[in-house]
Amino acid sequence: MTQDDQEEQGFLSHLVELRNRLVRAALSVLIVFLGLWPFMRQIFDLLSRPMIGALPQGAKLLATGVITPFLVPLKVTLFAAFLLASPYVLYQAWAFVAPGLYQHEKRLALPVLVSSVGMFFAGIAYCYFVVFGVIFRFVAGFAPENINVSPDIEQYFDFVMRMFIAFGLAFEVPIAVMLLVRLGVTTVAKLRHVRPYVIVGAFVVAAIVTPPDVLSQLLLALPLWLLFELGVVSATIVGGKDRQEAPVE
Repeated sequence: MTQDDQEEQGFLSHLVELRNRLVRAALSVLIVFLGLWPFMRQIFDLLSRPMIGALPQGAKLLATGVITPFLVPLKVTLFAAFLLASPYVLYQAWAFVAPGLYQHEKRLALPVLVSSVGMFFAGIAYCYFVVFGVIFRFVAGFAPENINVSPDIEQYFDFVMRMFIAFGLAFEVPIAVMLLVRLGVTTVAKLRHVRPYVIVGAFVVAAIVTPPDVLSQLLLALPLWLLFELGVVSATIVGGKDRQEAPVE
């Protein structure tokens, strides 16, 4: 067998393994989704609770589309299934790339994956339990008495998903900062030097991804800044780049 044949066979074997990993990840999401299917209405009620709590007593969300009452809870359940299955999905990604990593990269990658999942869930929890209650009550309090506040469930779902993703990614900041220092891309001294730009950037990002009110922007910008500071402190403790190691045989 020639070298070209060996390389082609190795490439095909990697493609087969990638396909198998993707199939397993997709099946995990599907299995969790099927398990959540009987509770689809309850899951949507849980998601809509912060909004309902801010509305006047007896007010409900509004569905304007023909299939919206079915489609939106379906999307919510699928999103919940993906979140619950995400540890296994990330494990499949880890199992695919791990054989090609150096030993020091393996020691770094696994804790990063685990902590990333935890911090993303922490961002979602902060958004759900803190941000939504403050924002929705703030917005509903400005509605004139002669206006019936009944948000459309599809627009509400889009808003919630955007906020979940924004705050979930925001809580990844300390991990990203620590990883950049650990890999030698930057240093703690440089990060401290660019702190004013980071603060300005946090408010710019908050202005883009949150509703156009000062309160919701502060609820994202301030945590972004504090999480950056947490990343700097963590990077100071962890230290910089390891010495280069040989690949694992």
